[in-house]
Amino acid sequence: MPHISSHFDSGNIVVNDVSAGTARLSIRPDNASEHMQWFHFRVSAARGEKMTYILDNANKASYPDAWENYRVRVSHDREHWTCVDTAFDGTQLSWKHTADHDIIWFAYFAPYSEERHLDGLALAQQHPGVRIDCLTQTLDGADLDRIVVGNPDGPKVWAIARQHPGESMAEWCAEGLVDRLLDDADPVARWLLAHTQWHIVPNCNPDGSRRGNLRTNAAGANLNREWVNPTAERCPEVKAILAAMDISGVDMCLDIHGDEAIPYTFVAGAEGVPRWNDAMQAQLEVFQKALVHASPDFQTTHGYPKDAPGEANLTMATNQVAERFGAFSVTLEMPFKDHDDLPDADMAFSPERAKRLGGALLDAVRALVTS
Repeated sequence: MPHISSHFDSGNIVVNDVSAGTARLSIRPDNASEHMQWFHFRVSAARGEKMTYILDNANKASYPDAWENYRVRVSHDREHWTCVDTAFDGTQLSWKHTADHDIIWFAYFAPYSEERHLDGLALAQQHPGVRIDCLTQTLDGADLDRIVVGNPDGPKVWAIARQHPGESMAEWCAEGLVDRLLDDADPVARWLLAHTQWHIVPNCNPDGSRRGNLRTNAAGANLNREWVNPTAERCPEVKAILAAMDISGVDMCLDIHGDEAIPYTFVAGAEGVPRWNDAMQAQLEVFQKALVHASPDFQTTHGYPKDAPGEANLTMATNQVAERFGAFSVTLEMPFKDHDDLPDADMAFSPERAKRLGGALLDAVRALVTS
C-alpha cells in the first residue's frame, strides 16, 4: 500500500484515507490563517500502483475557481516536473497516476527548496562584486537574505520575490535574474552592474515557505498587506526590507509573484497611488514594451484591473514603494497554470520559463534606465 507524507521542507497535505487504489487527501490551511491552496507531498511504495488522488477540500481553497484548467505537477527526481491531467468537479480536485518509480512527489507548482536557496547564495557570492547580508531573523529564526551588487552610485533597483510562499515560481524567476545578472559574458548584465545597484531578496517569506503555506508567514500575516507601519511582532520581514529601502533609496522595484487563476504573465503597476503622474505612466509603458520584446512569455492584454486614481491599497509593496519613494514599481505575476499564449502540454508554465523571464527582466530594466 502506498504511503503518503509531507514532513519535509514546504510539505503540505492531510491524509484522510488510503485504500483500494484511492488516496483521499486535504490541503492543510496556513497556520493562523484560513488561506490554503499550496500542496506538496510524496508517495512511497508507489511503483506500479494505479492510484486516484482526491483533494476533498479543494472547493474551500482560497481561489477555488483557479482549479479550472489547472494541472498538478509530478516528479520522480525533484528536478524535472511534468503535468498530470487534473479534474475539478466543483468540490474535489482529482487526478490518476501510475508511478514507474518507488517514490514520487506531487505539488501545486514545482517547489523551490531552502537548500536550493542556500546553494544559490553560495554560488552568487563567488562573484567578486557581490555582497550578501541578513536583513533580519524571522519569527521562526530563519535568515532573511539580501544580495547586493553593482554600482553604489547608480540608480537603486530592488527585486523582492516570494512574499507569498506558495508562489514558488517567484523564486525560480529570481534565480534566473541573479544568474544572468552575474554572468560576466552577458553585455546587458555588465552594463547594468556598471550603471545600477541591485538589491535582491530572493525569498521574502522563508518561514511560510518551509511551513508549506500558500500566503502567510509564521504569524499568519499576508506580507503583501503589511507595508504600512509593519511591526517586528507580526511581519519582521517587511519591516526589515522597508528599513533597508529607506537606507538605500529606491528608484525601481520589482515585486515578483504568481497568480493562481490567470493563465498569463503580466505586471500590475501603481496607477492608483496619489503621486502617480505622466512620468510614471511613461516609465510603465517603456518597461512593458521592452519586456514584451525580450520575452514572448510576457503580454499586456490580460491582467488585473487598474486602481482608480488615489484608490491604491498602500499596504501592498508595489503601491507603498511607488508612493513612498516616487519610484518605478510593479508587481510581476506568473501563472500556476499554463501560459495560454504559448501552451506547453507536458510542462505548462515551468521553473525553466520562470527563470528565463527573470533573465529577460534585465532587458526591461536597462530600457528603463536609458529612457
